[in-house]
Amino acid sequence: MKIFTDLEHFSAHAGQSLGETDYLTITQEMVNLFAEATGDHQWIHTDPVRAENESPFGVPIAHGFLTLSLAPKLMAQLYRIDSVGMGINYGANRIRFTNVVPVGSRLRMKAMLKTVEPQDKGVRVIMECVFELEHASKPACIAELIILLFE
Repeated sequence: MKIFTDLEHFSAHAGQSLGETDYLTITQEMVNLFAEATGDHQWIHTDPVRAENESPFGVPIAHGFLTLSLAPKLMAQLYRIDSVGMGINYGANRIRFTNVVPVGSRLRMKAMLKTVEPQDKGVRVIMECVFELEHASKPACIAELIILLFE
């Protein structure tokens, strides 16, 4: 984990990698809880028997937005800014779901701090996040996320 004392110290890291997280196993329970929270109960996510019999993947797959929603959890493994009191999601410039995430697979995230721009009361950060599947040749998701951080 990279530890920054304040936003100035963090800003100096713009254009550099923040590293990669540990792998996280995607479980059926995680998928089911996400389906419950979002109302997206499509069988390719929530019905293991049907997915085994009818899906080209042979197992249920995680929702794309479940993968993306893991970004804050995984970012917490990569860095901490001691002076920051809060951060909020501002949006995304680009999100692509480039591979399915089968239940039981292991996922990690690599992040690069692209830019840090001063704002009235904090900074606007653009972070490139690449969600990688263990033993897969292409990532599950590539997202350019925008975060506002406040001291």
